[in-house]
Amino acid sequence: MNSIFRFLGRQPRAAIVGYCVLLTLIVGYIDYVTGPGISMSAYYLLPLALAAWYVGWRFSTAIVVLGVVVWIAANISNGDPNFHNFPVLAWNATVQVVSDAIVVFVVTRLRELNVSLEARVRERAAAVTKEVVERERVQEDLLNVSEREQRRIGRDLHDGLCQHLAATALTCQLLREELAEQGSASAARAQKVVELIEKSIRLSRQSARGLDPVAMDAEGLMSALEEMAATTTDLFRVRCTFECESPVLVHDSAMTEHLFRIAQEAVRNAVTHSHASHIAVTLETTENGLELRVEDDGMGFEPGKNTKDTKKGMGLRTMPLRAKLIGATFRATSSPGAGTIITCVLPVAKQPTRRQLEHATV
Repeated sequence: MNSIFRFLGRQPRAAIVGYCVLLTLIVGYIDYVTGPGISMSAYYLLPLALAAWYVGWRFSTAIVVLGVVVWIAANISNGDPNFHNFPVLAWNATVQVVSDAIVVFVVTRLRELNVSLEARVRERAAAVTKEVVERERVQEDLLNVSEREQRRIGRDLHDGLCQHLAATALTCQLLREELAEQGSASAARAQKVVELIEKSIRLSRQSARGLDPVAMDAEGLMSALEEMAATTTDLFRVRCTFECESPVLVHDSAMTEHLFRIAQEAVRNAVTHSHASHIAVTLETTENGLELRVEDDGMGFEPGKNTKDTKKGMGLRTMPLRAKLIGATFRATSSPGAGTIITCVLPVAKQPTRRQLEHATV
């Protein structure tokens, strides 16, 4: 039945007009053939309803007249005695016209309500779509602002604090040499201070690198993930490994940035919330595309369960958002006591080809 309605909905109005006239004549012929013992008056409503729904009330009025004429002619021709008595004929014709008019009114009104409802649905759908697009744009802008702020802090940390600590270490080194020349026992303690400051410089540079991590080249993601794994191991005393069996090149800097931030957030959650002892970061190319996977042996969590930990909840919201922005699929698999697996797959079609890159460069 739905296929018939879809077929009629695709037809031009002229075709519907022809169908209604032809159907009225067919019903009239069947009414003539079946004789006066079988009433076919109800079947005249079918072309009438089609005319009212698909064409309009003016053409429906013409079908009403045509249907009554055909109905009377068929019953007179097959010898129905009720149609040879004029008062009875007039009454039957009047009843038929009134019934048809009611059907035309009801169907036409239903059609108007349906059109109005469809228009409301389209308007509402357009409003919802606009709202979703606007919300996604705002979220993307917020992420971009966050990225710029992190990069700025990273540069300030590298160019400001690290340089200041380097100057402090140099001053302490000169002090150690003076104390050594004087034969002071404090020279050893001064050397210890120099070593601590140098360690602070190294940790500050690692932190700065985490805030502004990815080089703008095809191999930047691999280098950034490898350095992140080493830094995580040094800073948090957690064994964090990076595996990449074959080179994975990402030519789009925005994709590289988002993929790194997803891995960074997953590692941070594993260290801070899951209390994992081993975190494995894997980057590889599969049949489905580029796959980034972060797996830990921590306490895990129950997916879909509300948590009071706002930071953890934010991470689980921003990672899928970042994946969506670059056209990747995101999946978080976890259960209490069984660790967590974060997977992000970027389809091959989403990655620009070498020809596209050369065309964009030109």
